[in-house]
Amino acid sequence: MKKLIILILILFPINIYADSGRSTVVMDIDSGRIVYSKNMYEKKLIASTTKIMTCILVLENMNLDKEIIVGEEVLSMYGTNIYLEVGEKIKVRDLLYGLMLRSGNDAALTLAINTFGTEESFVKKMNSKAQEIGMKDTIFNNPHGLDDKTYNYSTAYDMALLSKYAYQNKNYRKIISTKKYITKSSIKSYVWYNRVELLNKYKYSLGGKNGYTPKAGKTLVSVASKDDLTYTIVSLDDNDIYNNHRYLYEKYFAKYKKFLIVDKDKFLKNPNLIKENLYIKKSFYYPLRKDEETEVVTLIKIFNEKNNQKVGEITIKLENNEIGKLNIYKQINKKEDISIFSKFRKLFVR
Repeated sequence: MKKLIILILILFPINIYADSGRSTVVMDIDSGRIVYSKNMYEKKLIASTTKIMTCILVLENMNLDKEIIVGEEVLSMYGTNIYLEVGEKIKVRDLLYGLMLRSGNDAALTLAINTFGTEESFVKKMNSKAQEIGMKDTIFNNPHGLDDKTYNYSTAYDMALLSKYAYQNKNYRKIISTKKYITKSSIKSYVWYNRVELLNKYKYSLGGKNGYTPKAGKTLVSVASKDDLTYTIVSLDDNDIYNNHRYLYEKYFAKYKKFLIVDKDKFLKNPNLIKENLYIKKSFYYPLRKDEETEVVTLIKIFNEKNNQKVGEITIKLENNEIGKLNIYKQINKKEDISIFSKFRKLFVR
């Protein structure tokens, strides 16, 4: 007699969500540490995330309360616009909100021309700023991100550097985190809602900038903060940008914690250092996984030079890789700070 064996499979749902971006970076915005990456140096079209650079350049070079007159350049703009009209008077501040919340291409071009005179001059400054920030694989050819005639290329890594840099500006932080903005120009009223859906879908979101063209695909540069960590995430050519960013935030918020590696207050209380009047200006924090906590090493080096205010360095390493450096200074008494030249000058100058 043959036995019939029946195998019963009980299927349990398993969440196996994976990063959906073609190029992705998760960066700690304070230290610059990359906690996750995929194809982060691959050059891609970046669509309207271009406007992050446009925004920060305007913030650094224009009076936000200046009222400007819209020129005929807006007639050439298409795609996402805030529908500016030729001759309309509107403040720089308002245009920046239209730029970042509604991704106004007409706002981008108007701001560019009014900041440095021409679109070409503005683009030149965009590339100069990119080099200053360290964006070595980035090239800008326009201030808006449209890619039918000219192209803006960057990498996920470079765009994370840009996000980190821009986020230091308090006005930039305020703009990208605004959900609704109401204003008036000389001829009409505007009500803009932020197009970055993550602000409403993820409670730790601090905003960002999205983008899309058929050639670039969907792009998103965002920022979020939870507990003591603040990350910026960049995903280029990503069909599921908002779910992907939310997934990556939760994964890497759980995986890392921010640690105080060097405490400037404890440094000042060290009895061996108090005698020499040595101090450091700031503490050093760094995101670490649980298994990395015991792998951090700090090395203190004191220089032989006695007359220099900077008398040493603290080098912080993780698994033999340098992750930070702090200068050690000596508190110089006023008597010690008088140079021979100063003494000589006092004899003859009354």
